[in-house]
Amino acid sequence: MTPTSPRGRDAGASRLPAGVGLGLKLQHADTILAERPPLAFFEVHAENYMVAGGPRHHYLERIRARYPLSIHGVGMSIGGEEALDREHLARLARLVARYQPEAVSEHLAWTGHGGHFANDLLPLAYTPASLQRVCDHIGQIQDCLRRPILLENPATYLTLADSSLEEADFINQAVRISGCGLLLDLNNVYVSAVNHGHDALAYIAALPLERVGELHLAGFDEQWDDAGARLLIDSHGAPIAEPVWALYRRLLARTGPLPTLIERDNQIPAFAELLVEARRAEALLTAPMES
Repeated sequence: MTPTSPRGRDAGASRLPAGVGLGLKLQHADTILAERPPLAFFEVHAENYMVAGGPRHHYLERIRARYPLSIHGVGMSIGGEEALDREHLARLARLVARYQPEAVSEHLAWTGHGGHFANDLLPLAYTPASLQRVCDHIGQIQDCLRRPILLENPATYLTLADSSLEEADFINQAVRISGCGLLLDLNNVYVSAVNHGHDALAYIAALPLERVGELHLAGFDEQWDDAGARLLIDSHGAPIAEPVWALYRRLLARTGPLPTLIERDNQIPAFAELLVEARRAEALLTAPMES
């Protein structure tokens, strides 16, 4: 049997088709418009388009006319202790209104404090107080956009001592309370599992898989910390690793096909190379399910 729709999926936070998409890079835009590759959707980072015009909008308007679109934010600081940046949220709302994407997503992380912006996705302590704050922030975003968003699980490199909730439980509660969906990044799952010695499959099984509106597949860098332990970095600058492909196969066996993004933000290869990974994901997405 070949699945044609995800089993039990609640797609309220995403209208993306259950196929394979790519992150849109400006250097590939002419090729995309000329060749019209058979991809399910494209994704862009919201912060790259928070201006009125320019070459990015020139291309995105044309590509959006032909493909479904996912808008992925990296700077909203949902997990931060401070109030959301109203100007940033207003810029996001204008962008969403302009392009009417099939999905909007943000990270479970914080990016700034005290007027200082950190160009990184920083971890938060998983406590009842931070859960309430995250849900409040998601609610404000959803009220402003007048639509549910997807919340992405993080890649982490340390565990905060103040945490009293497991990450999967925290995400479950955040999704349930706020009504948002889940962007499940399988590379983040694997990176965190290796860094903390966790079971990646158990973590995935503990998530609200029926609320997954999009998947991310990406590559990582491998380093070694001062104690000689292996450390993985969520770099988005390498091909998808075999353990992440294995997680993808196992997940699809549980859920059926889901919208899947091949994420590459650094060391960006030729478009044809990205298409090879997209075709591999598509083959797994459409393979007959095991009985």
